[in-house]
Amino acid sequence: MKSKIIAIIITILFISCQKQIQEPISINGVWESIGSGWVLQIQDSTQYTLYDVTDISCLPNRQASLEEIRSSLSLQKDTLSLQKGVMTYRFTRATEIPTHCTIPISTTQKQDVLYNFEVFAQTVKEHYVFMELNQIDWPELYQQQKEKILNNPTDPQLYKTIEETLELLGDNHAYLEATDAVYEALEALEEEQEEPSAEEALVEYGDFQIANMVADTYLTEDMTKDSWLIKWGTMENNVGYMQVKAMWLYAALDIPQALIDEVGYVDAYVTTFHTMNEGTYIQKEVAGIAKTMDQIMNDLKDTQAMIIDVRFNGGGQDAVSFEILKRFNDQRRQTVKTKLKHNNGFSPELPLFMDTSPTAYKKPVYVLTSQQTGSAAEAFAISSMSIPYHKRIGAHTQGALSTALEKTLPNGWSFSISNEIYMDVHGNSYENRGVPVDYKLDYPKDRQDFFRYIAHNLTVDKQQVLEAMKALEVN
Repeated sequence: MKSKIIAIIITILFISCQKQIQEPISINGVWESIGSGWVLQIQDSTQYTLYDVTDISCLPNRQASLEEIRSSLSLQKDTLSLQKGVMTYRFTRATEIPTHCTIPISTTQKQDVLYNFEVFAQTVKEHYVFMELNQIDWPELYQQQKEKILNNPTDPQLYKTIEETLELLGDNHAYLEATDAVYEALEALEEEQEEPSAEEALVEYGDFQIANMVADTYLTEDMTKDSWLIKWGTMENNVGYMQVKAMWLYAALDIPQALIDEVGYVDAYVTTFHTMNEGTYIQKEVAGIAKTMDQIMNDLKDTQAMIIDVRFNGGGQDAVSFEILKRFNDQRRQTVKTKLKHNNGFSPELPLFMDTSPTAYKKPVYVLTSQQTGSAAEAFAISSMSIPYHKRIGAHTQGALSTALEKTLPNGWSFSISNEIYMDVHGNSYENRGVPVDYKLDYPKDRQDFFRYIAHNLTVDKQQVLEAMKALEVN
């Protein structure tokens, strides 16, 4: 009798285990991000809605088929991960969608100037990560800026107040984008400009313009093919030179020609990728740069050393930086780690790893940086610190390493703030101070002063870099 009871219990346990195996945990439901202020709602395993949420607002960010992000999702225990480029965003399950996500916002409220300011301010309060670093008294600053809205509740005043607030926060990665109507109104309010001073009358250079001048000076053999974003070739003594002007604009997006004719290529590019899921867009950027890098590495594989010039590179996508740098990395390495502002503390640290390629370039590499090297180009610089045969020459970078958290106001304006601490493998953050170099060159800090200095001393600049390479080689 006892053995029969034991057999029944074993059978029940076996059936129970089988049932658990056959019923995996579903990703359907409501998920709250750890940092970033997102709520992700997945319905029937077919549709998803992403909301931008603060304590006082809930705005739909994107609604689409789940197939759009399914390959970027992974579920482990009670944590759902969403991959976007090199970043992984984590979500925990919520019992229900926040109440204010179920209440429609009226057209009047969407356009209410004070309400838009309050949503902006609440986003800053919840997510801006450098209050302490930049010594910001947020309650005082918030009240000071709110008074300006109360005294003049107009769209132009709202724009000027938000723009000024971002400047006062000292956020190196912030931006604000309104509508054409607002820009026209702001222009109409501007007073007549004064006569340009002697300084204003000086020649001004664009970053691509000065970059081309430098590449033309450095290269003895230009091997560039089918690219306006990267120039490459060889210098004297079989030294390879690769100049990367941007860490974006590589994706094949099928931009309508009519849109390009109307607003220009870059604006048309931005308009087009904003219609896409961000993760899909980043994948296209990586595919584009990978194709170009295949050609470059084939052309320069037999050089004895390599210069990678990102001095005039203002950034783009970290995933593009990682795709370039992995061609020079001989083993998979942790290069950086990040954490997001979350509640009154931070999310768990997320390590980022640099992949390698089967034919990695393992000879000396010299990365040229300046204070105009920003954002994703700084991710390139900080990641190069983990590779032993890579050295940096020039000036420290801009100090804008945090990923920009992009949000939309109720009135449709877009803005971003920094919500991330971006660190090297030892936990050092270079926000504001920039990624350091191994050999310092005396570059002017001001953008145009730096560009003019380079433009007027192209040959000297090249010689200084070559001398720095020689000094580092000896060391």
